[in-house]
Amino acid sequence: MGQFGGFFKSKRIALGKTLRQFCLDNELDPGNISKLERGLFPPPQHEKLEEYAKLLGLKEGTDDWYQFFDLAAAEAGKIPQDILSDERVVEKLPILFRTLRGKKVSDEKLNKLVRKIKGHSD
Repeated sequence: MGQFGGFFKSKRIALGKTLRQFCLDNELDPGNISKLERGLFPPPQHEKLEEYAKLLGLKEGTDDWYQFFDLAAAEAGKIPQDILSDERVVEKLPILFRTLRGKKVSDEKLNKLVRKIKGHSD
């Protein structure tokens, strides 16, 4: 099971819904949702993701909302669109990538990146 599918399933279960009941209530195909939860289907595109998020009771702007979209993007091998739309953050992504790969980045550059990500100006 992929992380996105596991997260989807945990949120469905938190609603107290079986797979069949969730699908019946929301006019979804249980076979497709089962495959999505088991990681056999990739996460859907943005519009469908938003629909699923709302059906799962995720509130826009919450940590769960962002985690849902971030897990979907990660499984698709993409950077979330809201991050790509911020040019200042995109400029700093190479530093983040080098850091994640274990390459040495100066403390000053790393601290600047953290401030940028948190939305603080230099």
